[in-house]
Amino acid sequence: MLTKLQKQFSNRVQLTNYLAELSPWLNDKSASPIQGGEKAALALLELIDPIGYGITRNYIDGNVTYLSPYIRHGILTLNKVRNEALAKCSNHEQIETFIKELAWRDFWQRIYYLNPHWIWQDIELYKTGFQSADYSESLPLDIAEANTGIAIIDYFASQLVQTGYIHNHGRMYLASYIIHWRRIKWQAGARWFLQHLLDGDPASNNLSWQWVASTFSNKPYIFNLENVKKYASPDMDISPESNKPLNATYEELNKILFPLRVSQND
Repeated sequence: MLTKLQKQFSNRVQLTNYLAELSPWLNDKSASPIQGGEKAALALLELIDPIGYGITRNYIDGNVTYLSPYIRHGILTLNKVRNEALAKCSNHEQIETFIKELAWRDFWQRIYYLNPHWIWQDIELYKTGFQSADYSESLPLDIAEANTGIAIIDYFASQLVQTGYIHNHGRMYLASYIIHWRRIKWQAGARWFLQHLLDGDPASNNLSWQWVASTFSNKPYIFNLENVKKYASPDMDISPESNKPLNATYEELNKILFPLRVSQND
């Protein structure tokens, strides 16, 4: 006999405690700081700074909106967010970057609609010098448990699992590390993200992973410690000692990560 689930709660603590009881297999029973519902969504929408977003969005502690979970689940529409941004700024050129990011989300959805088979299949061949068969099918436990020994990677992996959200730059760093440093198929990383991201949808998530992998772009995306330092937040450990595999020039990393590709281009 099925047990009827409780639907009404007096506060969020009562709700999270109830969910923890239903999930005895979870080691970490803490709830994400992101709260669901239209009330929370509209409160955040009122606070958006579309001009500041365009200036600081690439920084881990930049002025991002945190609206993506509410857009993902249909609580906010792209049109509503766009109109709010337009109402906040009379000079629309100043918020062009903000509007473009909304357009990207719409673009991914349209690609998904027209080419649903692209979401889990390589759109093109890898441009890394390796074949698809050279990449592992599964995500290693040390990545899933944020125990790689690389501070930056473990920082974002922990954030992903504990909060269900990470900054876009963090997503790119994790994806690049998983695919190119560890030579794991992008599909494994994409599945991991979708298991945890509160804003995760197959279109934006998987096509972005393909962009990093080079199966939906003309070259693989990689990064180094110098790049991370430029955009890092104060609470991140960006010391060379804690991030040795990332502490190299792009030329050095290309030789290490893509020896076949480099030799072919020589």
